[in-house]
Amino acid sequence: MRKTSLIIALAASASAIAAAPAAAKETLLFNRIGPTKSELYVANADGSGEHKLLSASDFDYAARYSQDGQWIVFTSERTGRGQSDIYRVKADGTALERLTDDPGVDDQASLSPDNRYVAFMSDRGASHRANIWVLDLKTRKLTNLTGAAAIQGDPAKPDGFYRPAWSPDGQWIAFTSDRNTEWKSHDKGAAWEHLQELAVYVVRPDGTGLKRLTAEGVTTGSPKWSADGKSIIAYQGETEVSWLSRVDQLSMKATTQIVSVDVATGKTTELTSGAGVKLYPQFLPGGRFAYSTKSAQISGIMYSDGAKPFPANLREPAWSADGSKVIYERIDNSPLPQNAPLYSWKPQVDYRYTDVFPMFAKDGTLALSNKDVDTSLVTMNADGTGKQLVFQSTTHCAAGKNASGHCGDMIGVALFPSWMPDSKRMVFSFGGYWRTRDQNVANVKMINRDGTGVEDLTSTTSNTGFASISPDGKQMVYRSWAKGDEGLRIMDLETRKVRVLTNGWDNVPGWSPAADLIVFTRKQQDGNFDIFTIRSDGTDEKRVTTFPASDAHAVWSWDGKKILWNSSEYGFKDEAALYDNSFQPYGQVWSMNPDGTDKEMLTDSRWEDSMPAFAPTNLPANIAKN
Repeated sequence: MRKTSLIIALAASASAIAAAPAAAKETLLFNRIGPTKSELYVANADGSGEHKLLSASDFDYAARYSQDGQWIVFTSERTGRGQSDIYRVKADGTALERLTDDPGVDDQASLSPDNRYVAFMSDRGASHRANIWVLDLKTRKLTNLTGAAAIQGDPAKPDGFYRPAWSPDGQWIAFTSDRNTEWKSHDKGAAWEHLQELAVYVVRPDGTGLKRLTAEGVTTGSPKWSADGKSIIAYQGETEVSWLSRVDQLSMKATTQIVSVDVATGKTTELTSGAGVKLYPQFLPGGRFAYSTKSAQISGIMYSDGAKPFPANLREPAWSADGSKVIYERIDNSPLPQNAPLYSWKPQVDYRYTDVFPMFAKDGTLALSNKDVDTSLVTMNADGTGKQLVFQSTTHCAAGKNASGHCGDMIGVALFPSWMPDSKRMVFSFGGYWRTRDQNVANVKMINRDGTGVEDLTSTTSNTGFASISPDGKQMVYRSWAKGDEGLRIMDLETRKVRVLTNGWDNVPGWSPAADLIVFTRKQQDGNFDIFTIRSDGTDEKRVTTFPASDAHAVWSWDGKKILWNSSEYGFKDEAALYDNSFQPYGQVWSMNPDGTDKEMLTDSRWEDSMPAFAPTNLPANIAKN
C-alpha cells in the first residue's frame, strides 16, 4: 500500500513539475558600436567583375585567400550578432564549411600553404585574452600557439596576439602583439580610451623560435609575407595612430606608411610617403604592392602603381597570391532596431540591443538617449514599442545668437535619464559633454514624462550632469566639471541646497535603488579609471575594481543587487587602428556584487559593448514581454 501511494505521489509530483511554467528569461539590454552588416565581395584586381562571394550572407568579414587561390577563409557572425567563428569556402562560393564552434571570439584566419592548418585569433578559454590558435583541419586538433609561458607577456599589461600570416614555406607564422607594453591613454593620458603599441613577431608553428622584428615606440600591424619569404610588409605609424585612426572625426589627421621588414635583420624600409592612413598591405607579383586607405568612413584600394576604380566604402581587402583577384567587405552602419536580438553568452538571459543610457522607471517605462538619431531624450515600452520624444536635443545655435561662441540659449545633447520613484518625472543632463565639456556649458534638468514642465536644477553657466535620484526621490547626486569645483555633489531637491560629496575627477554617479550607496568612476593619479562606491554622507568609500586597465561607466541593476560596468581588462581583440568609429573596442560588459566580489564578464564580442541595463523582472506581463 505504501509503495503504491509513493508511486502515485511521485507521479503527481512529476506531473506538477511538468505542468509548471518555465521561469521567464531575464533580458539584458546593451549598446554595441560596430557595423550592423558586412558582406564579402570579390573583384578582379582592376575593380571589374565585382560580385558577392556568397549569395546568402549578412555578417561576414576578415576574408583571406589560400596560397593556391582555391579556398577563402573568413569570419562570420551568422549564428548570432556578436558571436564569431571561422569558416572556409571555395573561391567560387561553394562548399561552405564551419571550422570553429566556440562562444568566444574567433577571427582573423589564415590558411597554411598546404591548406591543412588554419591559424586564427581567439580569446577562448579561461584567460579571455586574444591568442593565436592553430587548427589541424585533418585531425581537428586545436593548439594555443601563443599560450606558452615563454611567449605570454605580463598578464597585468596588454597581452594580445593578432593577425597571423603563414610564410610561403609554412615554416613560420608572423603576427602582431602588444605584449609587455603599457596601458597608456591617448592625448598624454587625458582620456580613458587606450592606445595600442603593436610589434611584428615571427614564431614557428610548434611555438619555438619567437622573434621580434619591429621596434618599440611605434605601432606596426597586419603583416604579410613576400613570395620568397625574406620580407614582411606591414603598416606602421606613431602609437597615437591607434587612437586617431579608429575615430571618424580624427582619422583624417592620422598618418601611417607601408613598410617592408627584412625578416633576417629586422631592417625596416618605408614603401610609401605622404599623409593619410594606409592599412592592410600585401605584396603582389612583379615587385608591386597594394593596400587600403581610410579617412573617416571612406576607404579605398590603392596600388603602388596607381589607384583603381573600386567602390569607396569597402574594408579589409586581401588579394590572391597571383594578384588577379581581391576580396573585401562592404559594410553598413545603419543602427539596429531597439531590442534587436544579440547573441546571448548566458543562455538564461536574452541579450538585446539598446540605444544609449537606458534607464527603467518603476512602472516599466524605458527612457534613453536616442544617439542613433540625434541624442534626444525619449521614452518607450520595455519591448521598444511606443516611442515618444520627451526633450529635443539641439545642435545649432538659436536664431539670432552668436554662432562663434556660447549661444546664449544652451545647445547640446540629452543624456543619462534618471527616474523619480513615482515614474512621473525624471532628471537628465543637457549640454556639451565628453571632449567638448571644457568649451561648453551643460546642466541637470527635471522634466515630466510627457515633456512638459522643464526645470533647471543646476546652473546653466557651468558644466554639470549625470545626475541620479535617491531611492526616496528627495536627493540627487551629480558631477560637477569646473576648475576648482570638480567632483560629485548632492542636492536636496526640496531646498536645492548642495553639498560636496567628493573632489577630483569623479564621474557618472549612480544611486543604488535599494540602499544608501552610490557607485561612480574615478580617474586615478596614474591615469587609470576604476569603480568606487560611497555612502551619501561621504563615509565607507571603497574601490571595487583594481585592474590596471580602465573600468568605467558603472550602473546599478534595477534591483540594486549588481553593479554593471565596462572593463578593458581582457584587452583588444584586434589591431585598434582597423576599427571604425569605435572608441573602446576592447570594452565588454561585466557585472559584480556591490562589494566588488563575483566579477563576471557578460559579453565577449570583438566590438565595443556598453551601456547595459537588465530589464526589471517584476513588471506586468504585457510590459516585461520582449
